[in-house]
Amino acid sequence: MSTQKVDSKPTLKVGLTKEGVAILQCLFIAFVVVSEVLLRHGVGVFSGIAICLATLGSVRFGRKGTEYVAAATAPLAFALASIIALLNTDGFHPSKVGVDMVAALASAAPYLLFSASYGWLNFLKSRRSKVTKK
Repeated sequence: MSTQKVDSKPTLKVGLTKEGVAILQCLFIAFVVVSEVLLRHGVGVFSGIAICLATLGSVRFGRKGTEYVAAATAPLAFALASIIALLNTDGFHPSKVGVDMVAALASAAPYLLFSASYGWLNFLKSRRSKVTKK
């Protein structure tokens, strides 16, 4: 008969899980994008800074293994938030929403490039360290 040792204290891991990273990025980016569209009638610098801060924060405060989610969620959250905000302000006029969406992507492009490259480089670095440890 074998006895199993039962640990009475579960080990607590510090940091955000994958779901926590995704929800944090989506809510933060959506709040800033919707606020900026309502106040300034367009997407600009504040939304770009929010994208960068969300990516940097999720890389910094996420657990190990959340690098992929931290890199992939920010651009998707920005796209969804800007589409919803533009549909809310413009109504369902495909040509106007399309032009506004292209303008939003153009104004946030440098911030999206910076945050995406930082997130993906962090993901590749963590993946490379896992391969070299094995």
